[in-house]
Amino acid sequence: MSVIRNIGGVPLFSTVQEALAWAMAKGLTGYHTHGDGINLEKGYMGGVNHQQAAGTPLVNTPSNTPSGTSSTIVSGGY
Repeated sequence: MSVIRNIGGVPLFSTVQEALAWAMAKGLTGYHTHGDGINLEKGYMGGVNHQQAAGTPLVNTPSNTPSGTSSTIVSGGY
């Protein structure tokens, strides 16, 4: 798996498929994105949002403030 970086201890992957595989292994569904593709490389994280993925709310600090974050719920076929 290609991990771009970790945000709040949760891996950010280079592909949707990797994020979905990670989510499935953790008993989660869907994925969301971090990064805007301009200032920060866009990546994919398992779980419909960061709170679900990390099990806690994301605390924004200068080193992990997400930019261009969005969520997608995907069901079945992954």
